[in-house]
Amino acid sequence: MLRALKAYFPALILTYILAVVLATASVMDSLRDMGVAVSATVQVQATWHDLLGMTSTYLVLLAVALLVAFVVAAGVIRLVGGGRLLWYSLAGAVAVLVLHITLQLVLHISPVAAARSAMGLAGQCLAGAVGGWFFALLTAPPADRPG
Repeated sequence: MLRALKAYFPALILTYILAVVLATASVMDSLRDMGVAVSATVQVQATWHDLLGMTSTYLVLLAVALLVAFVVAAGVIRLVGGGRLLWYSLAGAVAVLVLHITLQLVLHISPVAAARSAMGLAGQCLAGAVGGWFFALLTAPPADRPG
């Protein structure tokens, strides 16, 4: 249990950072497509702004989604077995997908503009998958850990 708690927060932070970086990059690419000049400095500033500005909303939503997903994945692993990396990665991706679909269907909102497109939503799900993968690595029994 303690190992899972110690792994949860780093996995959440990794998911959040990757999701925000991908979302901001998507928005900056859309601006470039419209002919707006977006320098590397502006992109870094926008990313930093989004990382700080989305903590009270998106980070909290991701925290709940990943918590539920990792608990469910742990149960599936106990029942079905199989690769922990696969199950936790899948759980992270599905958690982010369900989060965005639920917010859109129930509240008619999208907290991340990039997730309104298929590619943007795929990027957000990728961030969840990476977070789940990282969680699986951090919670692996010592005998199963790489290196």
